[in-house]
Formats: sequence, structure tokens, C-alpha cells
Amino acid sequence: MTSRGSTVPDQPSDDPVGGGETPRDSHRSDSGSSGPPLLLTVLVDLGIPIGLYYGLTAAGVSDLIALTAGAVVPGVATLVGYARTRRIDALGVFMTTMLVLSIVVSVVGGSARLLLVRDGWLTAVAGVGFLVSLRGRRPLAFGFSRRLLERRTTDDRNWDELWEEVPGFRRIWRVTTVIWGIGLLVDSGIRTLMAYTLPVHLVPALNGAQYGVFTLLMLVIVNIYHARAGLWPILMPDLDDPMADDGHGSRARSGRDVG
Repeated sequence: MTSRGSTVPDQPSDDPVGGGETPRDSHRSDSGSSGPPLLLTVLVDLGIPIGLYYGLTAAGVSDLIALTAGAVVPGVATLVGYARTRRIDALGVFMTTMLVLSIVVSVVGGSARLLLVRDGWLTAVAGVGFLVSLRGRRPLAFGFSRRLLERRTTDDRNWDELWEEVPGFRRIWRVTTVIWGIGLLVDSGIRTLMAYTLPVHLVPALNGAQYGVFTLLMLVIVNIYHARAGLWPILMPDLDDPMADDGHGSRARSGRDVG
């Protein structure tokens, strides 16, 4: 978890998740505004801090100062984003606040490991957020996935209609939310363990690599679950209907369309 990125999929800005507005609405919206390109986000949140840390330590700078310098980069990027858009990113503010607190505690305590464990803390907060959202109106996984998948829904039914009318659809997104919540907590535990047990010089690179590995693994797990739980027939029922297309580009009426 970084100040402007996360290991969870995109979420829409127009969907109330857990009974309220989603935290990254200022970055992405259906009205045309969007956040920074993915590659730029990865570069600012991961590439530059990791490169800066190893460059400074190679020059003889202490681990604590090098980690602090690298950690400041995402926070500065959040401030620059605010200066450009004049819109407050709630998640970015939270991450920047956690960054400042971790730097202060690390400097006062003289421990570089407190800075290393910061990503573990933030990932844990995200995991708890997913699980807590199960008690809200819509679980977080529903909102995060809606923007990417709703366009694939057929029969002119949007996700609000599916949520109200199809119990299996609701169950799928609740279970998906649990999967992401538990996965993020496991990821947090691994990051925390690495921060306190491995040599300090190894942890920044491993932390960066873990984002990619974790995201890929979670997407595989979630997609396998979606296939087995029957998400795609719900979103695209015509694919299961051999009479949906008569071979000449026109759709035949199925039994459920009659009447």
C-alpha cells in the first residue's frame, strides 16, 4: 500500500460503497477526470523511493535517512496532485498522515524498521476496511470492480438492479470482499515479518516486488472463484443461451424474454 496506489482493483467514483462515498473519488470519476497513469503511479510510489534508498545507502547515507528520503516522495506527489487539482484525496491524506507519523516515530526512536513496517500497517488498514464494509450497504469489492466489469453486463441491466434482484450476485461480492480482506491481512503480516526479521537492506526491494506478486496472486484467486461461483453467466446470460444469436447477427428471444 502506497500513498497513491494500492494492491486492490479500481473502484468507481459514482458508487456508494459501504453506505458512503469511496475514498479515491478525487482520482477517478466517470465524468472524465482520472488519476495519474498506472506506470507513473508505480514509478512515483515504488520505483523512485526504492531507487533513492539504494542510491543513498550506496553513497554512505544511513538506512534511516535513506528510507526517510524515499518515503517522502509519495507524500510530495500527493501534495503536488492537490496543488494541480485543488481536490482533496481522502486516501492520499490518510497515507501522507501515516507517512509523517512513521517518520517522526522512526527519527525519535532511531529505528529504520519502523519505516519499513509502514506498508504493513497500511495494508492491514485496507484489509480491515474490506471486512468492515461487509456491514455497509455495499461491500468494497462491489465498488472496486464495478467500473471494470459493469460494461460487460448484458440485457441492459446495471449492477444496482442485479444487486437488488439476484441473491447470488450479492453473495459473490460479499465473498470476494472477504477474500480481499483476508488476503490483505496476510500480505500485511508478511510485510511486517520481513520488516522486523530480514536485513534492512533487503526489505525495500522485497516490499516492492511483493506488490506485483500479491496483486497477480489475488487476481488469479478471485477470478477462479468468480468462474466457479457463476459470476459470468449472471453478467452475460446470453453466452449460456444457444438461441441468443441466430447466426445472422440478430438475437432470438429466449424463454425468459417471452411475455
